[in-house]
Amino acid sequence: MTPSARVQTAIELLDAIVQAARDGGASADRIVAEGFRQRRYAGSKDRRAIRELVYGAIRACGPLPQNGRAAMLRLAQSDSAIVALFDGSAYGPAPVAPDETPAEGGIAPAWLEAKLAKSGTQGADAAALLGRAPLDIRVNTLKAARETLALPIAAEPLAAPAGLRLPYGTQVEDWPQFRDGLIEIQDCGSQLACMAASAGPGETVIDLCAGAGGKTLALAAAMDNRGVLIASDTDRARLSRLAPRAERAGIAIVESVLLDPSRELAGLEPWLGNADAVVIDAPCSGTGTWRRNPEARWRLTEKQLARYVETQSYLLELAAALVRPGGRIVYITCSLLDAEGPDRIEAFLAGHPGWRADRPSLPLGRDYGAGIRLSPAVDGTDGFFIARLSGPC
Repeated sequence: MTPSARVQTAIELLDAIVQAARDGGASADRIVAEGFRQRRYAGSKDRRAIRELVYGAIRACGPLPQNGRAAMLRLAQSDSAIVALFDGSAYGPAPVAPDETPAEGGIAPAWLEAKLAKSGTQGADAAALLGRAPLDIRVNTLKAARETLALPIAAEPLAAPAGLRLPYGTQVEDWPQFRDGLIEIQDCGSQLACMAASAGPGETVIDLCAGAGGKTLALAAAMDNRGVLIASDTDRARLSRLAPRAERAGIAIVESVLLDPSRELAGLEPWLGNADAVVIDAPCSGTGTWRRNPEARWRLTEKQLARYVETQSYLLELAAALVRPGGRIVYITCSLLDAEGPDRIEAFLAGHPGWRADRPSLPLGRDYGAGIRLSPAVDGTDGFFIARLSGPC
C-alpha cells in the first residue's frame, strides 16, 4: 500500500470507531482487527502503520470527533508528513479544503477533563493517561520464580514482587512460558492491588467482580493454592474464561459462581458472614486505563458515571455482608475520579460505624483519601484507587 492509501484506510477505520463510540458498538481493537480481515491485501508493515495512525488520531482528539477525517487532520497538526498524504491520489484521501476544521484536541470531553482536574489529575498527569502502556507480566509463583525464570527476551523487574515489564507489543502469548502457565499478563498496578488484599493460605476469599479472573489468579498464587477462593460475577461470558486460565496456571482452589443481578447475596449465601476478605474490583469509568483503551473516554457519559457510582456503593454493601467479624474489604477501581474512589469509601465509613480504613502498605503509590492512588505519570502503572477496610470484631 502507498502511504496515502494507509492514511485513507486509517480514516475509514476511524469512521467506524467514531460511530461505534456514539452507538455503544464494538471496541476500537475489534473494529481494527475486523478491518484488517476485510483487507487481506494489507501486509504486516501496512497493518502496523495503519494501526499507529488510528491510535495516534484517537489519542490526539479530546472530545469525540465528527468523523475519521477530522480526527486524522487533528493528528496531522503534530505531524506535517501526514498533511502531504492528503493528495487526492488513487486510494488516498482527498486534498484538504481551505475551510476544513480538524477535530478538537485535549485530554477528554470538557466535562470529563474538568472532573479529572477536580480530582487532582491535570496537566502532565492527565496527558500521561494517553501515553502508550508497556506490557507487564506476573510470574505465577505456583510454578516458577521471578529470579530464575528464563524468558526469550530480557525483562525489567517491577515493584510488584512477581512482576516483569516487557516492551510494548511483545507477543508473550506465543511463548511456551505463557502456554504452560508460568506467566500471566497483568499490569503492575493490578498486581499491587491484589497485594493489598493480603490473601493468605487457608483463608476464604471472595473475588466479587472476578470477570475473566486476572486478579483471581493472582490471589490464588498468594494463597499458595490453599483455602477457598470464590470467583463471582454476573457476566457469564467473561466468567467462563476463568476455568481454562486457572487450569493452565495449576490452580485448584477456585470456585466460579455466576450471580443473578440484584440477587447476588442469594448466590453467595453459603459464605455470608464467613469470608476473611472480599475483593471488589468494581465496575468503573476506566479513566486509569486510557493508555490501553483511549477511545473509552469518548463513550463515557455523566449518566453512566452516576450509574457506576451507584453500583460501587451497592458492591460495598454486599461485601460488608459477606465478611466475617474483623474481616476485610479491598476496594479497587481503575479510575482517577474522586467520585469512584475516596468519595465512595468516605460515604461507606460514614454509614457503617465500627468499620475503619486500613491503608495498605504498597511499594508504589501515594496516600489519597483513605486509600492509595497509583497513576501512569508517577508510578508507571495504570491508574488505580485502592482502599482496604477492616470490619468490627
